[in-house]
Amino acid sequence: MRMGMSWEDVVLIEGGRTSSDPTVVTVNCPDKAGLGCDLLRIVLEFGLCVTRGDFSTDGRWCYVVLWVVPRPSSLRVDWESLKNRLLSCCPSCLPTFYLNQLSDSSKPPLLYMLKVFSLDRKGLIHDVTKVLCELDLAIQRVKVTTTPDGKVLDLFFITDGMDLLHTKIRREETCEHLSTVLGECCITCELEVAGPEYDVQEGHCCVSETVAEELFSCEVSAMKDTSQASITVDNLLSPTHTLLQIQCLDQKGLVYDILKISKDCNIRIVHGRIWSSDKGYRSLDLFIQMGDGKKIMDKDSQACLCSRLKEEMLNPLRVIITSRGPDTELLVANPVELSGKGRPRVFYDVTFALKTLGICVFSAEIGRHSTSQRQWEVYRFLLDESRGCALTSNRAKRDVVDQVRRILMGW
Repeated sequence: MRMGMSWEDVVLIEGGRTSSDPTVVTVNCPDKAGLGCDLLRIVLEFGLCVTRGDFSTDGRWCYVVLWVVPRPSSLRVDWESLKNRLLSCCPSCLPTFYLNQLSDSSKPPLLYMLKVFSLDRKGLIHDVTKVLCELDLAIQRVKVTTTPDGKVLDLFFITDGMDLLHTKIRREETCEHLSTVLGECCITCELEVAGPEYDVQEGHCCVSETVAEELFSCEVSAMKDTSQASITVDNLLSPTHTLLQIQCLDQKGLVYDILKISKDCNIRIVHGRIWSSDKGYRSLDLFIQMGDGKKIMDKDSQACLCSRLKEEMLNPLRVIITSRGPDTELLVANPVELSGKGRPRVFYDVTFALKTLGICVFSAEIGRHSTSQRQWEVYRFLLDESRGCALTSNRAKRDVVDQVRRILMGW
């Protein structure tokens, strides 16, 4: 432990002087590979936007400062829970604890199955999802089915950010919150540990070749407007680091998406700065090294990295509407981290968009799909058009896609 520093000082959260000022989150702890990505993933999971940021590391110790604000459509932020979550991914300051934590972090979180049986109504799935997010319960997989007699069976496979679902009081609190929100619609609510047959990594999602080609293929050169993102590579400014200067139209999860690529490509960000620029753009200066501590000098390696970053910045989420027999299906996909983690809050945002549009969901599920290059998390929603919301025209379908995309991107 550094002299004069206690474990309580590893993560500090300081509110702004006024309600409009950003909250300052400071993380000061030993470094580990991908730590920046892990921190930004938690920030995104809590519905926060990074307005400014500074971070640096000497390879052993890192210092991160983030200025964050809640997004307008976000839930109420539980700052104490955020602090605990950030602490949970920081290596301990004490060597013995550090080794123990590295050992524990390799274990996947325990998966629980929440079974909600209820009468159907508009916005039901989003209301359940909102309660889970408020309780810091992360949705890993979903299976929603509407029965012929107008009832809904929701199976949510969840993990607990607070790691307390093994206690009876935490399980009862969850079911009580859901029963209160659903009211008379709720018939039963059960929560238990999911068996090994429900392993989150095993949820394979089958899509046709035609749908897969539309959903997953996206070459940067084929994108309509690549001017929304620019990357400059500079190897002259620093004798030991490659400088990436990035500018992109601001959107939800932008910094997380960039750091996710650096983590997956085993790139160390030694120094970094994030700030807002004019006309809604976000700028980043990143001093980076390869995993072996060297600069990125090879032109092909530079081009490959820039291409992956642009693809992630310009199209981090794929949204399409297609036909499944006589029915209309909405599909949303996002690439999964090499660690196996999917993007936070996608299910929340999509169900929020559908509720806003007054569109009911007949069935929904989350699964994984593997292509030759990466693994994807796929969200499938079979839309219920029997309640006055027929999507017969291409324009109506485009409007749904546009609204879902706007919510997902925070525009």
